[in-house]
Amino acid sequence: MSGYPDYMQESIRKVESTRTKRLKETFPAMSMEQRDDVLNAFHPDYKGETFHAIRLGVSKGQRMPIELARLVEGRPHIGPDFDLSDPMAETDVLVIGGGGAGASAALLAQEQGAKVTIVTKLRFGDANTMMAQGGIQAADRPEDSPAIHYLDVIGGGHFTNVPDLVEALVMDAPWVIKWLEDLGMMFDKEPDGTMIERHGGGTSRKRMHSARDYSGAEIMRTLRDEVRSREEDITVIEFSPAVELVLDDKGQAVGAVVMNLETGVYDYVKAKAVVMATGGGGRLHYQGFPTTNHYGATADGVVIAYRAGARLGYLESMQYHPTGAAFPEQILGLLVTEKVRGLGAQPVNKHGEQFVYPLEPRDVEAASFIRECKERDNGIITPTGQPAVWLDSPMIEIIQGPGAIQKNLPAMVRQFGRFDIDITKEPMLVYPTLHYQNGGVRLKADSSTDVPGLFIAGEVSGGVHGHNRLMGNSLLEITVFGRRAGRSAALYAHEAKPGQPNLNHVAAWNKEMKEAGVETDVVSPILLPDYARRK
Repeated sequence: MSGYPDYMQESIRKVESTRTKRLKETFPAMSMEQRDDVLNAFHPDYKGETFHAIRLGVSKGQRMPIELARLVEGRPHIGPDFDLSDPMAETDVLVIGGGGAGASAALLAQEQGAKVTIVTKLRFGDANTMMAQGGIQAADRPEDSPAIHYLDVIGGGHFTNVPDLVEALVMDAPWVIKWLEDLGMMFDKEPDGTMIERHGGGTSRKRMHSARDYSGAEIMRTLRDEVRSREEDITVIEFSPAVELVLDDKGQAVGAVVMNLETGVYDYVKAKAVVMATGGGGRLHYQGFPTTNHYGATADGVVIAYRAGARLGYLESMQYHPTGAAFPEQILGLLVTEKVRGLGAQPVNKHGEQFVYPLEPRDVEAASFIRECKERDNGIITPTGQPAVWLDSPMIEIIQGPGAIQKNLPAMVRQFGRFDIDITKEPMLVYPTLHYQNGGVRLKADSSTDVPGLFIAGEVSGGVHGHNRLMGNSLLEITVFGRRAGRSAALYAHEAKPGQPNLNHVAAWNKEMKEAGVETDVVSPILLPDYARRK
């Protein structure tokens, strides 16, 4: 028995009837002009009325979604007179965030001889890293090279990326794959031990390394186990999000104030260097979109780094993954990995017609889905009013043979199977979902920032991907820049001479808010999304 209602079954029969035709025909990729047209008309980033230019701070005038701007312009949790005289812990390197970027940073800092403390909002490993499915890019085949990878990244980012950051990303990539494998990560391989690599949207070579559709979870398992094995030098403090950075009288980052989520008590963790690895802000649900992000993704790092004086960039650009689950409603927004399209699944409308090349860059693919539903009225509407298109997953086994879906996408089979939808026989309903924060805190190739002693890694940063990220470069980014941040922070800490810690920047922020006429009742970072039902 299928989990789809009868009116959807009628559309599914149309999808089934066009498979032979679609198998014989190759849908063309768009020209650059066609891509620009669909983005300008339908991508959420191009709706000017949903953005706000912030009114204070070192990046005053930076445009960002209204929901994020409210937090960036928010009031601090603590005042400038908060007592810093009795820190709850002291360390060489403080890592804020317990996902893949934070764990990578901790490991490399420890290898450089630093004592490390990780503070994380929820449990260690509760992060978007765990939820990443498709894979991690690296140019390590004879027919590929970091230079070709570089061109793909730059093209996918609409030629707006920071070149030095892209160079670091692609040059470190092969070493990161080896590092992860040496630590115990189980990559997908052929019987002879050769890495299995596939295409992603916007890539000109097969360079996607994966672990079925558990790639992020496998990376996080590997890194978390390694961190736990070094507990003499790496301390992990859970349920303790940072609410403010602490600077000294020289303007150097010397730790952070954290809040115990269980008690609500604030404490100071003193450090010689700080790595910010707090991830993105999908749980702010920009423009009302559902999200793939984990529960704690509320853009905390952007807020507190900015108050401390770090510049921001690229926050006018968010990534909406084209294939978020649209039905059943219980999993609305959940990621349907791009790997599904890489294996051969095709996006089709309610008439069973393919309307876009499956592996366009993500922003173009997402905008095309929105156009098909909004302008052309060719989408399926779910019982709750959610528009959607079909992702014809059974095409995978028509192309690759029986068992290909279960072999490559076991988590996806199980996820939809819970609701009596068999994706080996029935297509999935999908629609764009808020997935990734392309912008954030500006950084240099060594992961340093404008604030001495503050280093950045992962989704909290801005510039690596330009205005659009390609599949597989997020898991690469967290490991490449996590490693670079940890190494840089440890080397900095060895030479650092911290001064007197203070919160003068909080006093300066409060003063600037008043002078700019910013009146708000928002206290930020908000730490957790507010889903309470109210009249």
